[in-house]
Amino acid sequence: MALVTSLGSASGLPLATLLSNITAAENLPLTAMQNRQSAYNTQLSAYGTVQSALSALQAAAAQLGKPALFQNITATASNTSVLSATAAANAASGSVAINVSQLAQAQSMATAGVASTTAAIGSGTVTLDFGSISGGKLDPATGKYSGATFAADSTRKPVSITIDSSNNTLAGIRDAINKNTALGVTATIVNDGSSSPNRLVLTSNQTGASSTMRIAVSGDAALSNLLANDPGATQNMQQTVEAKNAQLTVNGIAITSASNTVTEAVQGVTMNLSGTGSSTLTLQSNTAVIQTAITNFVSSYNAFQNLTKQLTAFNVAAQTQSPLTGDSTLRNIQSRIRDAMNTPQSAGNNGNGTSFTMLAQIGITFQIDGTMASDPAKLTAALNTNLSGVQNLFSSADGKTGFGSQMSTFLTTMTGSSGPLKAATDGLGRTLRTLATQMTSTQATISATIARYTAQFTALDGLVASMNQTSSYLTQQFTAINGSSSK
Repeated sequence: MALVTSLGSASGLPLATLLSNITAAENLPLTAMQNRQSAYNTQLSAYGTVQSALSALQAAAAQLGKPALFQNITATASNTSVLSATAAANAASGSVAINVSQLAQAQSMATAGVASTTAAIGSGTVTLDFGSISGGKLDPATGKYSGATFAADSTRKPVSITIDSSNNTLAGIRDAINKNTALGVTATIVNDGSSSPNRLVLTSNQTGASSTMRIAVSGDAALSNLLANDPGATQNMQQTVEAKNAQLTVNGIAITSASNTVTEAVQGVTMNLSGTGSSTLTLQSNTAVIQTAITNFVSSYNAFQNLTKQLTAFNVAAQTQSPLTGDSTLRNIQSRIRDAMNTPQSAGNNGNGTSFTMLAQIGITFQIDGTMASDPAKLTAALNTNLSGVQNLFSSADGKTGFGSQMSTFLTTMTGSSGPLKAATDGLGRTLRTLATQMTSTQATISATIARYTAQFTALDGLVASMNQTSSYLTQQFTAINGSSSK
């Protein structure tokens, strides 16, 4: 409330100063409430940073708790011109010899040439299906088979398109084929430079011997003469690329694949063939990924530890405390994390007779200040010589054992909607709302009090001013009377 600065000017009394002092005194409870409000908001903000730090630590722990992390396999081909490969979690370490003798390829066929791409050819229905050729002989010069039979692939239904006056040119047929993706082929026009240079080329969208095309035409003879092609009967087109499967051996075992992407020929491995020749495929554990995850966990733990130290510090010289100094919620969480990290894991059975039960065994130790330190050389040695032991230390299939699994579960509870951090912040929220109500009420009381004092002081100022005027008048009158009597 603004003070009446002219108060007392009429009477000469120090009423403005008096009212100012009264106002300051009345505001003391409100100031105390504002200080408490600021402190609670600072605590609330501090809990937010704790929540973020614990969430980061939980994420790092969860990563270590996944068994798949320790099954990360890197696949490396000695001859990348022959193949590249990726490995899934179920791949096993080791090496295999690969020899690729033939790549898979998609069949391509070309029509006889026509003079114009825009001249009408004929109308009818073109039906295309896929299958395999057996027997017979292919003439490389003509691209046609003799004595062969065609067996349709029953899993791929024939697809038809209609050629009429709207699309009965070579360009129109090309566009009609490309528009219908269900056909499974791509059409292009190639100019071979001859007197009738324009040839329609059809290429299967899939590789493999079972993706050989058969084309039936019902309609005009001209259209049939251009496109009809049955490897076991009339062939009006020229096969320019034969449909073939990829052929390779894995450690001497023959493998056939319709695609150059070969999956599970080696368990958990996908090979992408790119050339013929030999290559050694090496599969080995990707310990670098694991080491990065462990380092990230240590960094996240240290970040949380340093944060708690900052938020709970007490400055003895200045006698000032931090937002969460003495906070039981944070102290309890910190204590439980430390206890969990110092509790040995079950030895388990890692298959090589050596078990890790404590972090120190892999080079992770606690420092005097409560943070962790990592010995990279010791950690690398543990990963290279006893990967299963390191996995046992951090993860388990059921998520109940291992520092990573246990810490992830614990921190999820601590930071969840029913956890202590949520309870603490909810309590602060309720306190702040109650305090805000009290502040509003107190402010109203103070305003009413000051208004009352202002009214009373204003009346007093006027009354004293009036009395002063009366006194002055009477003094003048008495002075005048005394002057007349003395003459």
